[in-house]
Formats: sequence, C-alpha cells, structure tokens
Amino acid sequence: MSETRRIDLPQGTVEYREQGSGPPILFVHGVLADGLLWREVMAQLAPGFRCIAPDWPLGSHRLPMREEADLTPPGQARLIADFMAALDLEEVTLVGNDSGGALCQMVAAHHPQRIARLVLTPCDALEVFPPPAFAYMRRLARVPGLPVLVAKLLARSARLRRLPRAYGSLTRKPLPDQLTFRWVEPMARSAAIRRDLRVFLADMTSEHTLAAARVLAERPVPTLLVWAARDVHFPAALGQRLAAGIPGARMVLVEDAGAFLPADQPARLAWLIAEAASSGGHRAA
Repeated sequence: MSETRRIDLPQGTVEYREQGSGPPILFVHGVLADGLLWREVMAQLAPGFRCIAPDWPLGSHRLPMREEADLTPPGQARLIADFMAALDLEEVTLVGNDSGGALCQMVAAHHPQRIARLVLTPCDALEVFPPPAFAYMRRLARVPGLPVLVAKLLARSARLRRLPRAYGSLTRKPLPDQLTFRWVEPMARSAAIRRDLRVFLADMTSEHTLAAARVLAERPVPTLLVWAARDVHFPAALGQRLAAGIPGARMVLVEDAGAFLPADQPARLAWLIAEAASSGGHRAA
C-alpha cells in the first residue's frame, strides 16, 4: 500500500504517495487529476522501484500553494525540480501524462540534472498545449464566477463528469465516479485551489512545449513514449513527431487505451516503465 506524506517547498506544501523501494520513479499527472491516476501502475512497480506520485497543484490538489508561488507551466517545472531536490532523488525515471507530460518535457529540457530517463504517455507536446477539445478551459477560467459554477455542477453530477468534454473521452473504460468526484471537489470547494489552477491555465501556451522540444532536440535525455494508438486528443502522429525530434527516443503504441493510458492499461505501462528503468533508457532501434 502507498503511504501519503507531505513536504514543504518554497511554493507551498505538496502531498505525495510513496510505495516500494529501489530506483526512483516520479509520476506527473495533468490538469484536474491527482497522484491516484498512477495507483495501479505504482502497485505493479513497487516491488522493484521507489514510486512517488505527488498531487501537483493542477486543480485537484487539496492544499493551496502560497499566493505568490509561480504556478505557470515553467514555474511548475521548477516545482517538480525542487521536489526532486527536496527528496534528494537521483537518477530519476520521470513519467508524465496529459499536461503533466508537457511539464516533464520542460523539466527534462530546463532542469535535467536529476533525470536519468523520460517516459511520456499521451500528453501535450509541440503545438498542442492544450488539446483543442479542452481549450475552452482557458477561456472559462477568465470569466469571473464561472469556474466555481462549473466546478460545483461537476461535483454534483457524475453524469456531467462522464461527458466527452469532461472525463468521458479520456479513457476506454469509465473512470470510477468517486475518483472523478475527488478530482473536481477541491476546485468546487476552494477559491485558493481555483486561483492556483487559473495561474497555470492563463499561461498554458504552445510557446512552452515548442521551446522544450527545441532544447531536447539538442540535449536529449533517454526517452520512451508509450502512446495510445487511437487516442482522439493526442493522436499517434503527435507522439511520432515528438519522438522523431528527440534523438534516440523510442515509441510504443498501445491498443485499447485513451489519453489516460495509466488508467486503461496499467499493467502494460508498468512493464514498459520497468523495462526502461532497468535498461538505462531506450535508444532507437
């Protein structure tokens, strides 16, 4: 079983789950999710690895960050680097999904010192940040009073949370209603949580992902992409272009999975992460 802990960083207090022992694997979820996205993957990896899944301040966290914290995408990449430093993690396998995958690319590009390898599941990249179907979230966040109204409606209605423009199109098998409630409840409850998310969304532009791609093309880290073959939000072609731009990167396509591949195919993903972490990273065949 994973153990929930807290650590104080310059930006605020971060809660995280830790399970297992061995070489460290650090997981990064995206907007309106938390570390529980990785729970089944962690359970598979824990016998051989130290698995760490924080609740990053992306709207589903329960502890607001300090008001002055930089929670823009570059600021959150710095927060991830600060987290690794605070836990004195070395030779980290950094694993990302959704907008968290974009953050992982920024960490690998601009704060690579503690990273041994990068594993990216379906995620924002290149000119896709955010994906078109969820671009409305940036506009919604700018309208006074609307974010809290939408959050409260989502918290009250599992049916609304299952809609395609909410969580319904992110997986092939439905996410548990209690999990999606957990992910929207902090935003419905706390103005400070909504503030943290608004800061991130306001600066969520492809300028950051394109800049990270340029750096990784020149200073790559060993990278494995585990991509959903038929995802509607992050098409395989996007992953292929990202992989082609990172020297030595390898890509594996997984069937019967959506954008939240860790929820749809945890066993397959865990096996591929373990293979990458045990071999020192993947190189192109």
